[in-house]
Amino acid sequence: MEKIQEFIFKSDIENITTVENFIERLKCNFEIEEDVFGNMMVSTVEAVTNAIAHGNAHDASKMVSFEAFKREDAFVFRVKDEGDGFNPHEIPDPTLPENLECPNGRGVFLIRHLADRVEFLDNGNTVEMEFYI
Repeated sequence: MEKIQEFIFKSDIENITTVENFIERLKCNFEIEEDVFGNMMVSTVEAVTNAIAHGNAHDASKMVSFEAFKREDAFVFRVKDEGDGFNPHEIPDPTLPENLECPNGRGVFLIRHLADRVEFLDNGNTVEMEFYI
């Protein structure tokens, strides 16, 4: 697996555009299909947003790390924050009737359903997402 990009940035929601622009460039450079591109974009934006908003609690003194790797048949993205971590198994299912009005858990739900493989590492501070191309 070859590392193709790394960004480290402050926990400022404006920095999400850096990741969005990178995913756009990947689509063009590797001729990624629209559905895979869409899954990659939504998942990475959700992961970075969660790292900034939930992991680092919008604390601009804390950093978010984004790494991208290329394999022959896939891209792997790692997003890491400096927060306290969380247990991904305790995130409520937002599709259950009792959770429909609750905004929490939607990002993790999307990531789990759009990525081909998802792992939460380092006490929940790191999410690794894989997308087959």
